[in-house]
Amino acid sequence: MPSSDPLPPKESAVFRKILKCYEMKQYKNGLKLAKQILSNPKFTEHGETLAMKGLTLNCLGRKDEAYEHVRRGLRNDLKSHVCWHVYGLLQRSDKKYDEAIKCYRNALKWEKDNIQILRDLSLLQIQMRDLEGYRETRHQLFKLRPSQHASWIGFAMSYHLLGDYETAMNILETFLSSQTMDTYDYKHSELLLYQNNVIQEAGNHEQALQHLKDCGAQILDKLAVQESMGALCLKLGRHEDAVTIYKGLIERNPDNTEYYRKLMEARKLSEPNELIEAYRAMQEEYPQSFSARRLPLDIATGDTFRALVDEHLRRNLRKGVPPLFVNLRSLYRDSAKVQTIGELVECYYQNLISSGYFSAEDAANPDVRKEPASALLWTMYYLAQHYDHLRESEKALDFINAAIEHTPTLIELFVTKGRIYKHAGDVLEAVKWLDEAQSLDTADRYINSKCAKYMLRANQIKEADEICAKFTREGVSAMENLNEMQCMWFQTECALAYQRLEKWGDALKKCHEIDRHFSEIIEDQFDFHTYCMRKMTLRSYVGLLRLEDVLRRHPFYFKAAKCAIEVYLRLFDKPLAAESAVEELDIENLPAPELKKLRNKQRKAQKKKAEQENAQSKENQKKEQYCRKQLYQDGDPEAPQLDELIPEKLARPDDPLEKAIEFLKPLQQLAKDNIETHLMAFEIYLRRNKLLLMLQSLKRARKIDANNAVLHSCIVRFYRALEQRLASPDNAVDPSVRVVIDRERENLFHGHPSAIALNDAYLAANRDNCDAVYEAAKIMYTLDEKRRDEAITLTASSTVLSQKVPLEKATKLFLLLKSGYFGPCEKHLKAFKLLCQKRYPLAVVFADVTATPITTLTTTQSSNADNTQTTVTDSGSSRCVVTATSEQTLGKQALADKPSKKQKNGPEIKAN
Repeated sequence: MPSSDPLPPKESAVFRKILKCYEMKQYKNGLKLAKQILSNPKFTEHGETLAMKGLTLNCLGRKDEAYEHVRRGLRNDLKSHVCWHVYGLLQRSDKKYDEAIKCYRNALKWEKDNIQILRDLSLLQIQMRDLEGYRETRHQLFKLRPSQHASWIGFAMSYHLLGDYETAMNILETFLSSQTMDTYDYKHSELLLYQNNVIQEAGNHEQALQHLKDCGAQILDKLAVQESMGALCLKLGRHEDAVTIYKGLIERNPDNTEYYRKLMEARKLSEPNELIEAYRAMQEEYPQSFSARRLPLDIATGDTFRALVDEHLRRNLRKGVPPLFVNLRSLYRDSAKVQTIGELVECYYQNLISSGYFSAEDAANPDVRKEPASALLWTMYYLAQHYDHLRESEKALDFINAAIEHTPTLIELFVTKGRIYKHAGDVLEAVKWLDEAQSLDTADRYINSKCAKYMLRANQIKEADEICAKFTREGVSAMENLNEMQCMWFQTECALAYQRLEKWGDALKKCHEIDRHFSEIIEDQFDFHTYCMRKMTLRSYVGLLRLEDVLRRHPFYFKAAKCAIEVYLRLFDKPLAAESAVEELDIENLPAPELKKLRNKQRKAQKKKAEQENAQSKENQKKEQYCRKQLYQDGDPEAPQLDELIPEKLARPDDPLEKAIEFLKPLQQLAKDNIETHLMAFEIYLRRNKLLLMLQSLKRARKIDANNAVLHSCIVRFYRALEQRLASPDNAVDPSVRVVIDRERENLFHGHPSAIALNDAYLAANRDNCDAVYEAAKIMYTLDEKRRDEAITLTASSTVLSQKVPLEKATKLFLLLKSGYFGPCEKHLKAFKLLCQKRYPLAVVFADVTATPITTLTTTQSSNADNTQTTVTDSGSSRCVVTATSEQTLGKQALADKPSKKQKNGPEIKAN
């Protein structure tokens, strides 16, 4: 449809040049041409020219002017598809996709067959997952351009994504039958594989297998063909064909564990002895295959397992395979296998020390050669990891110290020693050894990252930043550069460290940065909608769309969201005072001279702060100018400016619970199988006093783990809140809400008449469970403060530690007593600490501490490693120095000492 306000031929030619300049990204020339038309008094308010000028200004980063011109143009010509299209492009550049879709639909009212508008609309619809709308738009594009490949592919994919496989298959079949090709290229190959995927998703396995047989010669990705055919043969019960296919695949890649499992399934082998024999045959056929030797260990038991693991251990210890323990760690779920492995490796160690052979039989056999000298080293290395996994930290340290004395240049040994200390509860000692490890090879990025992670776990954020700066861009702070690179493991650990240090604003800043990364990743898929259709990477494209739909299920997002929710709940419970209010509190009751000094100090501080803000403002302006310059060169529309994340503002939100819900909603949709999601939801709704939403969260959590200790705590608190609401005449429960709650009473409260009775019943049934004791004791005291002594005795009870309780759980109980939750309980706290010191001798948290200032740990010089002062930070407590007793510090030596000196516990190792 022609414009409602057409230009004369001369001006119309200039307008076409403006469009050409926009397409060629010659924005300044476009503005000059627009000025030519608009300077004419007859066309000063020409709508389409104003709109194009606005679009050009937007590309130059002048967003406010752009919106002003486009809206003015639209007001002057509401029936112009150009004006509506341009307004939609502006909205799209600001990520306002819903508004942009409305604009495109308005444009189509006046120009329903405009190809470009339809394409832009289809991109937004697939971005927003409006699949019904996407199908309609692709259908219209298909009718307008039936000769283009992309029209057919997009039309078929719209039905595929909606689950209408039959129609999608018919479209693809019709399209392929119309193609006449002498040679088959990559694009055609990918299209055939995509078609086969659609057939498989439709459940037509027989048809899919026949399709692969018919078109296999035309497909270039032969591996994908073989893998698909093998899987289809198994589904169809054609086991003989599957055996042939998987044998061929194993010959191609003898270390793919999935191929071996599928081959055994195809051969219908299920008995352990049959499987082990089959794997032995594969070992003979592929002697270099690691998988063929490792997989039987999962199946074998008893003497068979002993023989197989003996052979596997000897082979790899002889070769010196560093990740041997990691490879065998999955076997440690079986206690019998753990005992067997421990006995064998201990035996190797004793024999290597005494004779240089793995066993006495080998030593007596003259035909067996002596083991290499490195075999002893790798045996000690394995034993250190073995005992560390069993949390026998002192034995693990004995072996790792002996290994370091044997070969003091092997980095893996220092990393393992740091890990042992971390598991033993001494994070600062762990940092020291990781720092030593990275100093041995400063070019190793993995060790550098590992060291930074340990530092963050020890709340040494500044030191971690300095360590990471070795591998980040020069001229930019490491923290900023890692944010640009979306290094989420670092930001997650930073957020948790700030949370432990009670720097709430900084913790929230990191959480919001991670949230923005996920938003950016979702936005970035926009570029692939046209690219994948053009390059015909259709299988990968469908995989991308499905990944993006569940992106926030990723563990990085869960950790960041959990941290943010916990911080917001803390800020709701104990809001931070305004900075001005804090200053006013400080000056109350001060004498005149001191008040004068304080005022001078405040003035200097304000002046310094103003100078810093001015410098920061200038730096930000330089950055903005640089970014804009880059954007002008690239010619891309400026992305919407995000609000700056200022820790002080983040720590004082107007509505902390609303902010917490923003992080919670994605978890409720995508991480509903994780009980922590529903427990966090309960905490938020409890503070909002929303009974039905609390009930919903509890019901969802009970489906996952009905006996969870934290869930029990939530149920009791819900019971108590309900009792209080029912007893309060001012805050009555709505009758319809009460009906719903009454219906769930039996499931939640099991017929107990009160919250106290419910808690006592749970405690009686779970007295041996450390988590249950922790939660039940807290609830007991909360419900009835007269039972304080009983709650303290329960928490500090030695029976809790009589079992093999992990260090983390014992620490949690100790910190509960120490926090003053039950009031002063010095006697019980001291007794519990002594018990824990015996059980966990290396754990710093149970050491005798004195609150004294401390200098930060040096991470650049290993000569400072013999300093016996270390720091520990408990959740919710301040930094303090650990003054270790003589028994704990005895034997701690720096690595700078001579090799002849004994390190902690020395190289003398006692056998079991």
